[in-house]
Amino acid sequence: MNLPLTDDDAALLRRYRQGDSAAFAQLYKRHRLGLFRFLLGLCGDHALAEEVFQETWLSLIRSTSEQREAVLFKTWLYQIGRNRLIDHWRKHGRHQGQQDEYDEQQHASSDPQPGPEQQLSLSRDQQRLQAALDDLPAEQREVFLLRAHGDLELAEIAALTQTPAETVKSRLRYAMQKLRRLLAEPGAAEELSA
Repeated sequence: MNLPLTDDDAALLRRYRQGDSAAFAQLYKRHRLGLFRFLLGLCGDHALAEEVFQETWLSLIRSTSEQREAVLFKTWLYQIGRNRLIDHWRKHGRHQGQQDEYDEQQHASSDPQPGPEQQLSLSRDQQRLQAALDDLPAEQREVFLLRAHGDLELAEIAALTQTPAETVKSRLRYAMQKLRRLLAEPGAAEELSA
């Protein structure tokens, strides 16, 4: 089954490999925030997420293999990132580190800065969401993050994780149910991180 290529990411990659650095800049800008959020959500450690994020892009740059036409660029990129993180965990052990506050602006586009009250509210919401995500089983968290930050379809997630599509669907459903419950209960997410 051939999936249609969207946003001509594959064409941008081919142009980059032919020497067009602006094509890489477009790919990077298009996928940097989602990839970083996915990695950070999986490992919960800003420094490790940043390291794996950089390794992912370096692996892509160094790779001479061609993207398979049946796989979207984004799915391929996230697979590289996921594999780099798994490699790190195998080498160093899997430690769920504390998530540091991080400057998402480094990976985000230039949006207007929110005021102090909005920043405080956003920070609290991010902490509640991260605490709820941390409470999910790893498999559910991964599927949720691939869907939310990677905007991948269930079939793409199934291919990336080498998991049956029905299992992916169940994991996503359970993750969404648990997140809704945890985020709806006042104080529940804060209690999880305490």
